[in-house]
Amino acid sequence: MSRQSARAMWEQFFQRWSGSGLSLQAQIRQMLVSAVLDEQIPLDKALPSSREMAAALGVARNTVVLAYQHLVDEGFLISRERRGYFINPEIRDGRVIVPPLSREETESPVNRPEWRTRFRYLPSGQRNIRKPADWMNYPYPFLYGQFDASLFSVAEWRECCLRTLSGMEIHEWGQDLFIRDDEKLSQQIRARLLPPRGIWAAEDEIMITVGAQHALFMIADLLLGPDTPVGVEDPGYPDVRNIFAARSSRVLSLPVDGEGLRITRTLAACQYVYTTPSHQCPTTVTLSMTRRKQLLEQAERHNIILIEDDYEAQSSFEGEPFPTLKSLDRSGRVIYVGSLSKTLAPGIRLGYVVAPREVIHELRMVRRLNLRHPNTFAQRAFALFLSLGHYDAMLRRLAQARKERAFELMSALDQYLPELRYIPITGGSSCWVEGPDWLDVDQLFQDAKDLGVLIEPGDIFFRSPQQQRKCFRLGYSSIPASAVNEGIRLLAKAYHLQRPS
Repeated sequence: MSRQSARAMWEQFFQRWSGSGLSLQAQIRQMLVSAVLDEQIPLDKALPSSREMAAALGVARNTVVLAYQHLVDEGFLISRERRGYFINPEIRDGRVIVPPLSREETESPVNRPEWRTRFRYLPSGQRNIRKPADWMNYPYPFLYGQFDASLFSVAEWRECCLRTLSGMEIHEWGQDLFIRDDEKLSQQIRARLLPPRGIWAAEDEIMITVGAQHALFMIADLLLGPDTPVGVEDPGYPDVRNIFAARSSRVLSLPVDGEGLRITRTLAACQYVYTTPSHQCPTTVTLSMTRRKQLLEQAERHNIILIEDDYEAQSSFEGEPFPTLKSLDRSGRVIYVGSLSKTLAPGIRLGYVVAPREVIHELRMVRRLNLRHPNTFAQRAFALFLSLGHYDAMLRRLAQARKERAFELMSALDQYLPELRYIPITGGSSCWVEGPDWLDVDQLFQDAKDLGVLIEPGDIFFRSPQQQRKCFRLGYSSIPASAVNEGIRLLAKAYHLQRPS
């Protein structure tokens, strides 16, 4: 290979790792490790000299020297005097070499398994919430549950992570906990997060999960059989409807109105009822105190277990929040599910379950079978984040930002789309909107998307896909207040494209 061709090759390799946010030296190390492990460099060929590599990549020579030396220290490269740097052949030891198939083997018919006939059910066939993977590239993302990095306590989280990496801490989080949780995180949740919700839990009545959805998955795995009648709010959370439907053929729809879950005769036919009383998903209405008492009475009378998903705890903008069902429960029939990643960051994936000790004991056994235990480093880091007061400070900052955005959103809806009905926002991070009967929200979604505005069509939240094509949800957790007004103005422009003349 000519020197010019080699230079072009290394330039191409380096471009794959540029823009990663790492230092130039780290980017060069990533490039070289990838080239070594992918066998793109012959064992008997020296790497370009530090001067040649620096010239090819457009970086300082010393940066390349340090990258080479680091990889020598880690055993990827070896330095040979007066010959340069070579790949350490031991790096590729132990790799399985698969001989290429012969022509007869490639052309002969293969009896491949028919996988589709073996699936117990088709998860890909279930209806799910649609969110573009590149949503961050849109200027007006009115999507629920997404992340606003500007509100994250970066310095404080870094401090907690660095402390967790200390020599003394690693002995705690580095071990296999089997069915246990990080004791410090469990203590912090029980002492700091549950009491404001009116909940007091013993150590053996709480379990850490990989987010609230993981908790719901395990609860369903433990409690539901093929014919177990389980009630779900309609409209309601699509993922929990799918989780339950994958296990039971008897998922019953429970209606919702302006006071939350309605108390109907269907309740009596349920063994389990899933509900989101604090901020009903997706309408955001709060279950009234009267309904809470009635629901608990019905649960006791008909021996129903209630699964309370408090996914947006501590997110009311004004007044005292209503007590949780768990705090009002006197017969031990409420399983309480909470989320930590909803407020911290969705990617951190932490949540918890509070339930009677015999339920928690069996849930731990279920958890051990599917992932053993949640990431212990994240558990310990978050325990520190809580104990140092960073979480409370972040909650106050989030509440203020979301309150500002909520008021901007309601004001913009009143100004640009006065004929639409929306449920007044009193907390949380989304707004439920209902349009006139002629509105096709799927078309509105596409027209708005073309203008840089993302919304969530509401039909996915209903059991019947055709039940409501005029509702949609507007999230505001990831859009700055300064962009809300213009985003709704553009949404109104898309709305008027299909308005009857």
